[in-house]
Amino acid sequence: MFFDLASSSWGEEEIAAINRVVKSGNFTMGENVDQFERGFADKMAVKHAVMVSSGSTANLVGVGSLFFKKERPLCRGDEVIVPAISWATTYYPLQQYGLRLRFVDVELETLNMDVSQLEKALTSRTRMVVAVSVLGNPCALDKIRAFCDQHGLYLFEDNCESLGAELNGRKCGTFGHLNTFSFFFSHHISTMEGGMIVTDDYELYQLVKSMRAHGWIRNLPPDSTIYEKRDDDFYEAYRFILPGYNARPLELSGAVGIEQLRKLDGMIDIRRKNAALFVKLFENDDRYIIQKENGKSSWFSFTVILNPKYKIDRAQVMQKLNDADIGYRIITGGNFLRHDVIKYFDYECVSEIINANIAHDRGFFVGNHPKDLTSQIHRLRDALSTIPK
Repeated sequence: MFFDLASSSWGEEEIAAINRVVKSGNFTMGENVDQFERGFADKMAVKHAVMVSSGSTANLVGVGSLFFKKERPLCRGDEVIVPAISWATTYYPLQQYGLRLRFVDVELETLNMDVSQLEKALTSRTRMVVAVSVLGNPCALDKIRAFCDQHGLYLFEDNCESLGAELNGRKCGTFGHLNTFSFFFSHHISTMEGGMIVTDDYELYQLVKSMRAHGWIRNLPPDSTIYEKRDDDFYEAYRFILPGYNARPLELSGAVGIEQLRKLDGMIDIRRKNAALFVKLFENDDRYIIQKENGKSSWFSFTVILNPKYKIDRAQVMQKLNDADIGYRIITGGNFLRHDVIKYFDYECVSEIINANIAHDRGFFVGNHPKDLTSQIHRLRDALSTIPK
């Protein structure tokens, strides 16, 4: 395809890293995962980073850990404020742990949570806000964190789509009590499958480490505060303290992550150069609403919403893209409330969901890559230039 949704960011370094692990014969998480975790924590300027098998399991383990805090743990029936647009596994752990979701609409231009509705969304049962920076574009994390601090709420930051984004000079994925990342094929770095949980909270760090690997005490720090060590080493070696998961990553993924992390800044720079061209070509065409950058986006992709004030036929637009050999898809997961699975959720909409529905019905995105896309972006512009209002 001339302009596909994603492409590999690997080079010879990643292949060599995999070969080193294969030659070593050690595939279960070990020194490569440890090294990647340390490097990622340093890169994000946080105290603790725990690698897991995917961004989805990062959300699952992260949400679960909040139920086992010694003070103020989450409880089934607690309410969580969430945006109407995100990927499915932003929401699934919340449902699986028995939380009640309060959906807030998004801003049409940024595609992020409309923070003007936070106060309206707040009830006496509210315990947490899930903040999602959609497709590389920072949401109003500063305002959301201030709101959470004011009301004694947890902030869970799902940054799976937005590694490398910044707001007010601070990296996205560091504003929350817990923060998650994904390293899927199409994301800013790729470890085949993989994810990361980062936090400055030592208790949460320990809980996450235990829950990642069966709720085991193995791999917990010697000064762990979440259990009391006993004298019988025979039983201590196989002692389980939490209802955990097998969310462990492979050494292969850790080794690739080390190499990808070295390339991250350069790949983000290229994505931003591509974005500058995209914005230049589309920002003054009111047929199309493009994502308005808040802070410093890492530009996962390029979103286009057909302006609802015009009767543009999306099927005609899709045909133009097909003819131009350009890949496209729904914006993230679209309005999550529109999916069949919502029938299994305990939820309420804070107010009418308008903008998420517009994005769902009249929006799409095309890919951004860590390589020069000048020709591809110009072809996209040419393909859409003849669409009548």
